[in-house]
Amino acid sequence: MTQVISNALCFGDEFPASGAPCLVQVEGHALTVTFASEATESRSESVLFSDLTVSAGGLDHDQLVVKWAGPTGERTLYLKNADVIRAFRQAAPDHLNAPLERAAERVRQVRYRHRAMWSIVGGTMLAIVLGLWFGADLLVELAVDRIPVEWEQKLGESAYRDFLSHQEAMKKGVGVAAVEEMTHRLIEQIPNNPYKFEVSVVKSDVVNAFALPGGYVVVFTGLMKKAESGEEVAGVLGHELNHVLQRHGLERIVKQLGLVAVVSIVLGDQQGMVGLMKQLGVELLTLKFGREQETEADLTGLQLLIRAKIDPSGMITFFQRLSEKDEGRVEWLSTHPMSAGRAERLKTELAAMPKKTPEPFTFDWAKVRESLGVQPVVNP
Repeated sequence: MTQVISNALCFGDEFPASGAPCLVQVEGHALTVTFASEATESRSESVLFSDLTVSAGGLDHDQLVVKWAGPTGERTLYLKNADVIRAFRQAAPDHLNAPLERAAERVRQVRYRHRAMWSIVGGTMLAIVLGLWFGADLLVELAVDRIPVEWEQKLGESAYRDFLSHQEAMKKGVGVAAVEEMTHRLIEQIPNNPYKFEVSVVKSDVVNAFALPGGYVVVFTGLMKKAESGEEVAGVLGHELNHVLQRHGLERIVKQLGLVAVVSIVLGDQQGMVGLMKQLGVELLTLKFGREQETEADLTGLQLLIRAKIDPSGMITFFQRLSEKDEGRVEWLSTHPMSAGRAERLKTELAAMPKKTPEPFTFDWAKVRESLGVQPVVNP
């Protein structure tokens, strides 16, 4: 007895309810179906394509179902073998093209739904696991610690250069020299500093300064005009430098990227991570730090000012003056602590710190402001 290796299953009145294994072959204009039995020799039956009807079926609707009228009644053949189905479609006459295409479309839909379902299930499970892992600030810090400073610098530099290309940055002058002196004195007091800080002065009436990951800082001339002393600007600089040193920007980015960032970090996908970060572009320039981050930058900035022998009261005075803008604003409605509250907190911290005699800057702040267009105050 010749052994028949089945590639399909046939159902009919003469077969068991579970179906009969069979070998299906495409030959010319017909299907040849060979049935095997342990008790008898195998037998074959040839069915013309013109006698067939086709549709999609099976438990998952991913099989080609072929029907015809056999010697003892209707027979149904379930095909799942890709080679047989491919040969069947190539040999099938025109009248079967439409039902074959409908069957194929049905199979594609079922497969798509299966993939979508498993993607949703897998994504949900991953989101739950990593969401729990990712939710704690401590674990976010651990993730950030795995990102090399080199990545951070590439990220910050890209956004920094792009921003400056659309601004009027000052290259020289007493204002630039003053900011350079402040920066130098502060950076000298940073132990084991991993960053090469770069600070630019940009012409703008905005009373602000901001820091990007990697050590890139921008100071607007509006801030320098508002400040009544170099120590006030130095206080803001100390605050921004510590946003970098504490890697606050990187923390915000990792939180913003969410699961993608965590997966990239965990899997060590360096190029992918940098690529994702670079896509943030504008978001990097408008990063909003949380209250805890702002408070940490205030306190560590205050400590840096004291080590650099820069009068720390300038930082407090500047926040007090900014608090005038805070009137009518409720602190819990803002992600930032209010300026008045920051000034009071800094006063308390300063009172508990060792006293150091400050050393004045070499520049004349009145001349710096005058160079920026601020008219000198004339006493009567």
